[in-house]
Amino acid sequence: MTKKIQIYVCCICTMLFAAQVSAQIQNKEFNKKFFPTQKEELKVASTNFDKGNKEYKKGEALLVKAEEANKNTKYYNSKEARNIESEASVYLMAAIPYYEKANAFNPDNAQLNFRLGVCRMHTKIGHHEAYKHFEKAYAIDPNIHPDILYYLGESNQKAMNFETAINYFTKYKATLSGQNVTAKRIQVDKRIQECQTAKELVQNEVRVFIDNMGGDINTQYSEYQPAITADESIMMFTTRRPDADGIQMENGGYYEKIYKSVRKNNKWSKPERMPSPLNQRENHDAIIAISNDGQKIITYVGSNGGDLCESKLKGEKWTRPDRFPKPINTPDWECSASYSYDGKTLYFVSDRLGGKGGLDIYMATQDNKGKWGAVVNLGDVINTPYDETSVFAHPDGKTLYFSSKGHSGMGGYDVFKSTYENGAWTKPINLGYPINSVDDDVFFVIAANNKRAYFSTARPDALGGQDLYMISFLGPEKLFVNGTEDDLLAGRNQPITEKVVPKVVEAEQSKLTLLKGLVYDEKTKDPLLADIELTDNETGTVLATFKTKEIDGTFLVSLPSGRNYGVSVKAEGYLFHSENFDLADTADYKEVELEIGLKKLETGSRIVLRNIFFDFNKSTLRSESKAELENLYNVLVDNPKIKVEISGHTDNVGTAAYNKKLSQDRAKSVVDYLINKGIPATRLTSMGYGSEQPIAPNDTDEGRQLNRRTEFKIL
Repeated sequence: MTKKIQIYVCCICTMLFAAQVSAQIQNKEFNKKFFPTQKEELKVASTNFDKGNKEYKKGEALLVKAEEANKNTKYYNSKEARNIESEASVYLMAAIPYYEKANAFNPDNAQLNFRLGVCRMHTKIGHHEAYKHFEKAYAIDPNIHPDILYYLGESNQKAMNFETAINYFTKYKATLSGQNVTAKRIQVDKRIQECQTAKELVQNEVRVFIDNMGGDINTQYSEYQPAITADESIMMFTTRRPDADGIQMENGGYYEKIYKSVRKNNKWSKPERMPSPLNQRENHDAIIAISNDGQKIITYVGSNGGDLCESKLKGEKWTRPDRFPKPINTPDWECSASYSYDGKTLYFVSDRLGGKGGLDIYMATQDNKGKWGAVVNLGDVINTPYDETSVFAHPDGKTLYFSSKGHSGMGGYDVFKSTYENGAWTKPINLGYPINSVDDDVFFVIAANNKRAYFSTARPDALGGQDLYMISFLGPEKLFVNGTEDDLLAGRNQPITEKVVPKVVEAEQSKLTLLKGLVYDEKTKDPLLADIELTDNETGTVLATFKTKEIDGTFLVSLPSGRNYGVSVKAEGYLFHSENFDLADTADYKEVELEIGLKKLETGSRIVLRNIFFDFNKSTLRSESKAELENLYNVLVDNPKIKVEISGHTDNVGTAAYNKKLSQDRAKSVVDYLINKGIPATRLTSMGYGSEQPIAPNDTDEGRQLNRRTEFKIL
């Protein structure tokens, strides 16, 4: 047999097989012809099919309306269409239970399969299996719907059948004609590119564990939008579960509510609903962000016309959320936000006019009087013609995480990160698979140490709707030389069986110091409400002011690497306490815990001035000392009756005479500064003690450094 004849015979056999398969799949209507002996079962199934159709048609009408709204949108993502599709999903969700019951009786109806597939895709309930319904509908009736090929492509993309999806998208693109063809082709091309990107990311997956947070946190309802403190001790999130109110909306769903969980001994507690005024009865209340120290939160109150609001922790209670002013809030949709490390900059998401397209990320900065300045779009590097959302500013002060449909992703929203370097944002980097998937991966937040992150997504192992997941970043590992079947993400369709070398990605070290501690009265040990002032010693600029928690005197401050920080702790009636952190750009993450006992403003009280600096072996004050000197000056101005001693101290290196003179000269330099500022000389005494009064052993570098100091004492 020649090669041509072999090919011909093969083609004939294939055609005959296809015809045989097609003939075997017959469209079964819900009538007696196909079910002559199952009258009662047919009646129940037919009733469910009709009920499902009733809900479906309401949703379908809205989908058609959304299609119309997209006609004049180049990128097929109009704001109006998005809102309409959200409304449509409510009806499509209601249709699913009826359709499932009907399908259990009759799985061979083309219309039922197509409509059930549409419902699953638009509501994300079982959408990873939607391709089976579309393929069944297509096999029974290839003309079931003009967009059936697109649905086949989209549903196979969600099932991670990327080559199959590309094939269907390509076929669909060839059928396009008539009105709005340009927008649809752009949409299809984007889908094809997503599949190509997904193939590459899956082949180069990052080394992480991704764990569903389980039944204590997640329910059969949706949980999303986690917000954590920098030290990962508190997490708040939004849920649409039925709770104490038991109040349903008109569409049968439940209002958004805010819940809180606490992390102790590496375990998250069972979440509790936040009380009023954070949660109201008949209203949507969603958590948007929490400050690094957990003392301020941003909430979202209302529906699509809701606003971003801020609430503050006072003792054990949260204040009533106050709306952010214009121009942060507008009549448009502001749906996500994040505080910068110092609390002075707000990054937020809005779909207001004048953006790059769809939802964009903006920023606004607060002045020293607490007034918010002009709103600035983050620009083309971050924002695209599509949607960007769920922004999160890392405590390192320079890294921004966000979700986008516009950058190079796998489909839906992917999580990206960008850093602010040399006055500009860097090109966003996709966090990779399996952090990102073919679903909407949103609301990504990461702890200050970069070891764990949290986000919400709807994956095959979800307990219902969107669930909260925890990401654990892994360190380097020996290269694999044999095949592996490790499944790093529960529910992945196929285990890796090829000889694959997973991408070695160690959790990137955060460039920051997390300063945590407690402020208390040195004598009574009672916790104090105190101000913590953060100063850039090189410029003398006050970077930020924080407060300790009113209830227990604890605090948490993030110090991004690359600055010489002066930290001053102040409370009324007490001497201030100072700390110095000179952090190089390369300084990796560390946590520092301090217990700070403040001393009353009374005779005999003394403090170490840790931000007074001199050049080596000299008594000339360096410019970095200015902020500390001003703190000292303010104490003397505010308390005009006190007299003080400024004392200088050294280590034991060098002769006693030399050290005594150096310490005396340094103390006098501080006194001279204060006299030049207007403090009467009669109130000031300078003393040099050399190495006579050590506060640490002189046999280590650390001890000698502690002994080289300037002190302030009330006489």
